[in-house]
Amino acid sequence: MKTMYGRQFATMVGMVLLSFLMLGASFATLSYQYTIREKKDTLERNARYIAQFTSKSLQSPMGGGGLVWQTSSFQDYLSSVALVSDSHVMVATPEGIIVYATSGGADLSGFQNAALSQETVDSIVDGTCVGMTYLDGLYREPRYLVGLPITNGESFLQGLVLVSSSASNISGVWQDLFGILLVTTLAVILIAAIISSVTSMRQSQPIKEIAAAARQFGLGRLDVRVDVGSRRDEVGELAEAFNAMADSLSKSEQRRSEFIANVSHELKTPMTSIAGFADGILDGTIPPDQERHYLEIISSETRRLSRLVRSMLDLSRLQSDERAAQQQFDLCETLVRALVTLESKVNAKHLEVDAQLPQDEPVPVWGDQDAITQVCYNLLDNAIKFSQEGGVLGLGVTVKGAKATVTISNQGETIPPEEQQLVFDRFHKTDHSRSADRDGVGLGLYIVKTILNSHKETISCVSQDGVTKFIFTMTRA
Repeated sequence: MKTMYGRQFATMVGMVLLSFLMLGASFATLSYQYTIREKKDTLERNARYIAQFTSKSLQSPMGGGGLVWQTSSFQDYLSSVALVSDSHVMVATPEGIIVYATSGGADLSGFQNAALSQETVDSIVDGTCVGMTYLDGLYREPRYLVGLPITNGESFLQGLVLVSSSASNISGVWQDLFGILLVTTLAVILIAAIISSVTSMRQSQPIKEIAAAARQFGLGRLDVRVDVGSRRDEVGELAEAFNAMADSLSKSEQRRSEFIANVSHELKTPMTSIAGFADGILDGTIPPDQERHYLEIISSETRRLSRLVRSMLDLSRLQSDERAAQQQFDLCETLVRALVTLESKVNAKHLEVDAQLPQDEPVPVWGDQDAITQVCYNLLDNAIKFSQEGGVLGLGVTVKGAKATVTISNQGETIPPEEQQLVFDRFHKTDHSRSADRDGVGLGLYIVKTILNSHKETISCVSQDGVTKFIFTMTRA
């Protein structure tokens, strides 16, 4: 299995090797070029001095008829130059016959009277005899050689001078450089391995903890968390995100358990009543003259069960829709239609409707008209249900900027402040509302909030001084 340490170590070693390879190649090339250039300049300078000295010696009265290289002074000068520059110095006739060769110490008598090839002579005369050469087989190993012609002031060719140097010092530089690079590379790889081990362990440990926690989650232990410590890097952010996800899953599981418990409770109460009254009628416990009364209770409880199931189906459908449908419609018209649907309930409580709606022009908004109609219906039905007899039912639509705000209010018992943030929870009922809303299932306001959340809108509840208001927003078209 490929581990994080293995991948990180291989990456680091590869980068180190590539870096040193490129650095070594660049440095070696520069060093080689510099060494060659220095060697070439030195040999050309020495060859030029020797050519000038030889030319002057041949032109002097002591030139000896062109046999100046046989004089001891000339040979001593060439030997001194060869000794100081650690090079071989050779003088040849214009035809390429070597007449004198010296190294300042080594015996070069075997070069005496040796003939150079015509190609070599021509390159020396042309001034292009520069570079590594075996010198027509005279050398067993390649040497760096510079050749210059010996001429008088009238460009008359008097001879040839050749100065060569061993290439071993150049290869020695390469060997030394390779050794330094090798030792340095090994040292850096060793340091990189230590650093990589430490950093990989530091990075992989929380990841292993996250993996272990994930496995515990799979076994149902939702209380497991990853210890972030003082980490503030990407791994620390991952651990924090995992803990946040774990908290969210734990809360979701808690809400799911509460939801199941609430559903069980809401189903159990009417089912118990239905079963008890039905059994009482069947076994004769309930007198015949009271059967109609209890059958009406059974029918009412059955309808309440039907409303609960329908509300749960609507809620499931709403939660499965990720995005609300977008269409343009008149918000005021939608609110009035919902109110007309509830006209009978308004009249039954003798409520006065106070509608504060724009009269001049409609208020177009974006959203799912059917879903917003359900929002208005649920809020109005809730307001009517908890309004006091003969109270005022308020409707209001105001426009400000890109938002339209809807306010639905009623006069009745005030909701305590600690309950106002809980009215949108599933199956939540305040104590006073349980007695007043016998037929409710506690999902109406939760459905309202779910619909508005899908529209990216907000809703709030304000209840004080006997007036309760529900306020929600819509985006204008």
